[in-house]
Amino acid sequence: MKTINYQTLQETLYFEEMDNGLHVYLLPKKGFSKTYGLFSTNFGSIDTSFVPIGETEMIKVPDGIAHFLEHKMFEMEDGDASNAFAKLGASTNAFTSSSRTAYLFSTTSHENECIELLLDFVQDIYLTKENVEKEKGIINQEIGMYDDDPDWRCYFGSIQNLYQQHPVKIDIAGTVQTISEIDKETLEKCYHTFYHPSNMMLFVVGNIDPQQTMDFIRQNQSQKDFKKENSIKRMHVNEPTDIDKKEQTLNMDVVMPKIIVSMKMNDILEDPKEKLKRELAMNVLLDLLFARSSALYEKWTNDGLINDSFSANFTQERDYAFLQIGGDTLEPQKLKEKILDLIASLKDYPLLEEDFERVKKKNIGVLIGVFNSPESIANLFSRYYFEGIMVFDLIDSVARLKLDDVLELRNLFDIQYTSTCMISPKS
Repeated sequence: MKTINYQTLQETLYFEEMDNGLHVYLLPKKGFSKTYGLFSTNFGSIDTSFVPIGETEMIKVPDGIAHFLEHKMFEMEDGDASNAFAKLGASTNAFTSSSRTAYLFSTTSHENECIELLLDFVQDIYLTKENVEKEKGIINQEIGMYDDDPDWRCYFGSIQNLYQQHPVKIDIAGTVQTISEIDKETLEKCYHTFYHPSNMMLFVVGNIDPQQTMDFIRQNQSQKDFKKENSIKRMHVNEPTDIDKKEQTLNMDVVMPKIIVSMKMNDILEDPKEKLKRELAMNVLLDLLFARSSALYEKWTNDGLINDSFSANFTQERDYAFLQIGGDTLEPQKLKEKILDLIASLKDYPLLEEDFERVKKKNIGVLIGVFNSPESIANLFSRYYFEGIMVFDLIDSVARLKLDDVLELRNLFDIQYTSTCMISPKS
């Protein structure tokens, strides 16, 4: 077992790679009553074209299959994993993103039993044709709920407008049509390909003894037999630089219109450190422009263009990146024009050193606060891990940012790669 010391945070992380390839990270937190475990696989909604383990040909699986598989994992031959956690006094959940799927528990007791249950139910799969068909109805209801959610439709519609080929434009849950195409055999192919320990990571944080916990995990893994690990081959997406759609307007049951202006970024970085630097610098830039203390936010609020729902977010994942700016507004066209004008003229927008230093300190403070919450630590660790980034390096990375790093980002803003999604009241 290796130890990694992080002086800035005064934290010690324990790491071991199991014989089967599973990476295990433990972060003891003295004085914490809660323990949080998160078991992640590098498999998300965009992974729909790949070579299955033991095969040689690339296949295309139905959209939404990663999310479907997440649902099915909780069903065990002798019961349900959620009920088993409840009997231990623990809570459990799971989530699927575009690039990963994660299973988690939170507990204040029976830590080893919870870790064992997490490992055991995720590292085994119980599928029948009957329970697969039954799940389709449940997920179709979930898809219907999202289809009726104006905030989700605006958020996701703004992403769909940007991409022509990339599977990020497909809803994480898929569609009613693609869900109908999922079968037991395809789910098993996805499971055995992406749920191999060598493609997964376990992170446990909280009230634990690292040596005893690692011994326990090591023993658990030694009792399981996995086929030889394979190098997963995913299809590279040839996404055109142009956006798919300039505008989209949906009429829904809303009192106030919603609008999001999105911008596609075609300059995708490969180096993890450079990707992290860009993301952190972009977060600082968006704070400088749109935080509630900014001049723009104050002016647009006073002009009646925005309210508390307004936000600006940068998303950067495995092989795509985009920006989203917007919220609820009584003046959607005026707000759209203001945002587009800002993007077009951003190179001339004044950004001051003193404001940059203030916002940078604020971002460092937010990150320090993350390490007071086991849930936040684990989720952020998982978010960056498969990108080749250790979350404990974030604070030092923000501290090293210079104003020039932020100013350079203005060159990425290009009006021709922007699109607008609006939700209008039916009336």
